[in-house]
Amino acid sequence: MGYKLYIRNKLAGVTVEVQVQWILLYMQGGSADVWKENIMEELEVGEIEYETVEEFLSSLKKEFGRGEEKSVKVVELRKLEQEGRTMKEFVQEFKRAARGSGHEERPLVEEFKRGINKVIRRRLMEFKNQLDSIEQWYRRATALDRNWRKSKKKEERL
Repeated sequence: MGYKLYIRNKLAGVTVEVQVQWILLYMQGGSADVWKENIMEELEVGEIEYETVEEFLSSLKKEFGRGEEKSVKVVELRKLEQEGRTMKEFVQEFKRAARGSGHEERPLVEEFKRGINKVIRRRLMEFKNQLDSIEQWYRRATALDRNWRKSKKKEERL
C-alpha cells in the first residue's frame, strides 16, 4: 500500500511508463525476474501500454496474486502460536489464517499441533482415540484448554 502513496505523491506528473518502471525496479526473485524482463522489453519497444498505474497493478495481481496470497497464508499459518491466548481465540485466528492457504486436513492438523501450547499438545497426543479431523482437534483442544485454565485458577486460589 505504501508504494501507491509514493506514486501518488512523489511520482505525480510523470508518465505512467516511468511509474511502472519504478514499480518494476522493486520486483525481485524467481519468476518475478523473468516476468519483469519481459514487461520491460515490451514497454521499451512499445508492444504494451498501460493507461494507468492501476491497470498495470491489476495485471501484476493477475500474474502473481493468487500464488502469492497462498504463500503468504502458509507463512502466516506457520508463524501462529497460541502463547497466552485461550484456545478459543487461537482457533479463530488459526481458521482465519488457514483460509486460502491450500492446506487441508492432515497438513492443517500438523500446523495446528505445532502452534498450540505444549501442555495441551501433549495431552491431545496421549488420547487413546486419535482425532481424525481438524474440527475434532479444535473441539478437543478447546475443551482441554478450558479445563486446564480452570484448574490453574483453582491452584492459584489455594
